[in-house]
Amino acid sequence: MQSAAKFIFVTGGVMSGLGKGVTTSSIAKLLQLADQRVSCVKIDPYLNYDAGTMNPVAHGEVFVTEDGGECDMDIGNYERFLNQNIPKSHNITTAQVYASVIDAERRGEYLGACVQIIPHITDEIKRRIRAIAYGEDKNNGFGDSDRGNGNGNGGDSKPRFLIVECGGTVGDIESLPFLEALRQMRIEEGPHNVLFVHVTLAPELDVVGEQKTKPTQHSVQELRRIGIQPDFIAARCASPLGDKIKQKIAMFTNVTPQDVLSCHDAGSILQVPQMLHEQGIMDSIYTKFGIFGMLNTYSNWDRWNATVKSMTHPGKDPISIAMVGKYVTLADSYVSVNHALKHAGASISRPVNIDWIDSESITDCSALSKYDGILVPGGFGTRGSEGIIDTATYARQNDIPYLGICFGFQLAAIAFGRSVLGLEGANSTEIDPDTPHPVVDLLPEQKNVSEMGGSLRLGSNAISISEGTMARKVYGGAAQISKRHRHRYEINAEFIPALREKGAIFSAESDSGRRMEILEIPSHRFYMGVQFHPEFNSRPGFPEESFAAFVRAAAESADGRAGSSAAGGGAA
Repeated sequence: MQSAAKFIFVTGGVMSGLGKGVTTSSIAKLLQLADQRVSCVKIDPYLNYDAGTMNPVAHGEVFVTEDGGECDMDIGNYERFLNQNIPKSHNITTAQVYASVIDAERRGEYLGACVQIIPHITDEIKRRIRAIAYGEDKNNGFGDSDRGNGNGNGGDSKPRFLIVECGGTVGDIESLPFLEALRQMRIEEGPHNVLFVHVTLAPELDVVGEQKTKPTQHSVQELRRIGIQPDFIAARCASPLGDKIKQKIAMFTNVTPQDVLSCHDAGSILQVPQMLHEQGIMDSIYTKFGIFGMLNTYSNWDRWNATVKSMTHPGKDPISIAMVGKYVTLADSYVSVNHALKHAGASISRPVNIDWIDSESITDCSALSKYDGILVPGGFGTRGSEGIIDTATYARQNDIPYLGICFGFQLAAIAFGRSVLGLEGANSTEIDPDTPHPVVDLLPEQKNVSEMGGSLRLGSNAISISEGTMARKVYGGAAQISKRHRHRYEINAEFIPALREKGAIFSAESDSGRRMEILEIPSHRFYMGVQFHPEFNSRPGFPEESFAAFVRAAAESADGRAGSSAAGGGAA
């Protein structure tokens, strides 16, 4: 007989963007610090099959998992908090659920029944959640090394606690089947195995100067109308909730005052677990689940607190990074890159200040001279590509540390082809199908692909690094690494000999040498482009190696500039 898993369902009310993902990650982290096996699931009620075809400006970053899932950015939050790989099966969407039910109906598996939302859709939702909780999903991420964060694996592939975040807002039509499935699970699994945390809003209006509870009251009323009574209220607010406000929320939402949690503004999202812990959430969770004697492991807390301190108090001498990209109007478009830079800065006790620059707006690259480093993240399409090519050339010619990721790697090779090899009009066939010099071209296996969704080269791939290169040094002498990919175009093999002859080094490759993975220029202070997405492997306390090397080079650049400025001042 399988032991019962413990489920914590996180819902949201009033409006999106309140921090359900951070709340989910923080509760999971607290359980992990108590040496419990824990994993997270994100439910996305949208009709897209996955996040792969969504515009990052509209939805935020597309996070890529080890097994090639194009997922919601909250999956990245879970990975960074837990230091644990989360598989694509942990991102459940409406389209996935409906596709499974329709396929089953076509196969005749419902024996002539009239297929309906209840029970067929809700049963499929519950089946997917239980498959993760009870070990049917063999890729739960528990094979990862602990790396000092208290994973609490115990060698078991099944999580004892599964935290499920239901995306959207209570009252949305598309969320109703999922909320109904979660309501049913509380009955079927038993009240001692299921808890609900409802994230809502307690705004503080400048006009009256007090926190208001009406949004929370109405949100919980809507949740209770569909049959769910929350166990905890996590109220997002600018400043800590006062005791009277907690008591008022408790009275109108039918929870105890100690289970009304103040989720007020913090300097870093990494401080939220401590914030919740200080309000007694763990004792309440254990009591409601009927679990006793679970004490937090202090060694885990010490390691986690040290990591949080390094991230929130990195030092005094900032490093200035220009992030030149296509989707900079929404910071969440590059959330993993932002975090990876901060992880790298914390590792050398230096804060990293990021300026997001729209590549389409670049007309004079000399404005980039004030930065200690330039990073170009991934992207697709024609818009802003010339600005990135000019940026890559400017960084190379002016010895500014440069890190190009995916699109930034490809356009750096094109920039080199234009300015060093003299290949006028060199480009990617993605940008200019008629370019006379296609330095970047479509992957051969992509030439007959007609469907855009899920058809990129995705997920983790093995990469071989050449001996005696900067890349080998960056990755600690490793001859082989494994990194996540998301691309449809690659460096055209026809141009590699000419690029190498002029000083560009392709120091890493994959698929038996067919694909170039890392570009470096040895004569430069630090100039590296990578075809993969290293940001998805960076975690607090464990910065990804290429980011760490880039930020170190930027720090040296900053120190050199500061020294030159001081020397000049003295001479004057």
